[in-house]
Amino acid sequence: MAASKRTIDALKKRGINDDDAKTLAEAGFTASKLRGKSLDNLVELTKDISKGVQQEVAEIKESAEEEAPEEKPKTPLDLRLEELLNPPTSLPYRMVKDMKAEISKHKVTKKHLEKIIDEVIEQYNRAKVEPCEAVGIIAAQSIGEPGTQMTMRTFHYAGVAELNVTLGLPRLIEIVDARKVPTTPVMKIYLDADHRHDRDKARELGWVIEATKTSHLGDILTIPDGMVIQIRLNDVMLRRRKITFEEVKEKIEKKAGTGVNVEGDEKDLILTITPKEPTYRELLQLRKKVNKITLKGIDGISRVVIRNEDGEYVMYTEGSALKEVLSKEGIDAARTKTNNIMEIADVLGIEAARNAIMEEALSTLSEQGLDVDIRHIMMIADVMTRDGEVKQIGRHGVAGEQVSVLSRAAFEVTVNHLLDAAIAGEIDELCGVSENVIVGQPINMGTGRIKLVATGYGV
Repeated sequence: MAASKRTIDALKKRGINDDDAKTLAEAGFTASKLRGKSLDNLVELTKDISKGVQQEVAEIKESAEEEAPEEKPKTPLDLRLEELLNPPTSLPYRMVKDMKAEISKHKVTKKHLEKIIDEVIEQYNRAKVEPCEAVGIIAAQSIGEPGTQMTMRTFHYAGVAELNVTLGLPRLIEIVDARKVPTTPVMKIYLDADHRHDRDKARELGWVIEATKTSHLGDILTIPDGMVIQIRLNDVMLRRRKITFEEVKEKIEKKAGTGVNVEGDEKDLILTITPKEPTYRELLQLRKKVNKITLKGIDGISRVVIRNEDGEYVMYTEGSALKEVLSKEGIDAARTKTNNIMEIADVLGIEAARNAIMEEALSTLSEQGLDVDIRHIMMIADVMTRDGEVKQIGRHGVAGEQVSVLSRAAFEVTVNHLLDAAIAGEIDELCGVSENVIVGQPINMGTGRIKLVATGYGV
């Protein structure tokens, strides 16, 4: 009866009148079985029932039962944990979900379940921020203090030759300073199902991504006597990188802006390049220009290393070019990542950049064996990205945009800030922490946030 009443109420909310809703409920239909039906379909179905078209109704009911998956009855554990989502406890959904997953692994009595719930609620309430807490200062302390214990070093990347990545304190400074390009930009590129288990395919894709410079294909010789530059092409390297000497010649002519002569046979090809003016200075400048020409691949990716991790091939790169890499076929775009946060913001948006700040900062601290609560790092990431762009924690970013004159002056270049504010006639409302400390007033945090007013009796 209760189920029938719930069905009637659900159908009435969808615009069905009271009589038609009762007809459908009495015919054995439930709200879940009729979820995919439109209002017109429901009205027609009601007419069919009224006319006594039992066979058609039976077929519709049967198909509806096949389409709608049966809802599993809720266990006493499900019902008890669902209560925690509502006031007065109001636990987060993720926490309740994790509790259910862990408790389901063990045989727990009702008494033990209540003890576990009480302990979780107590820990959750203890973990919540106290009213008027100075969360920004605590976050700064919690990241700044471990920063004093960090080493200043570069990390040799997982045993890979000639591939290093900056970690420790220099990397943490890069993150909070929102540097345009990291000192050692690297990417971790995952491959799709067709490439991840085949080393040859992965290697071919690596040649497509890695920038092929002129020096990779042979020896470059500067001959001052003849005022020419010669490139002795290596036939093996040309075949390995899947590039022809015609393509090499065309690229050099286009980018160097000068003619190229081809000498020798296929196995011993020599490209001769002559500068526009027969001067030694022009020859050296041409040599530099030829060295920098990218003949194939992505400019900025100077090296690609392939490693086997957990049964699949993964590519590590020296250099980063997220947009270009994601456009290549054979790449798993969902898992590929870079340590260049500004590039992530440009390509994937500000939310992705926020997550990258958190992940990079947390991994940098964890690598040094330092345990910092993720909420402090989340606070930093939120402040850096709150305006829709990544801003540094510094006088050119978050600190420099403070409303308070004294707060800006307390950070860096004190005299300049005070002079600029005096010229503009700025007023400091003394709402923050730094400015109130400077003038000797109680800060607007903690107990200083509470204002007690004494009134007479009976007022």
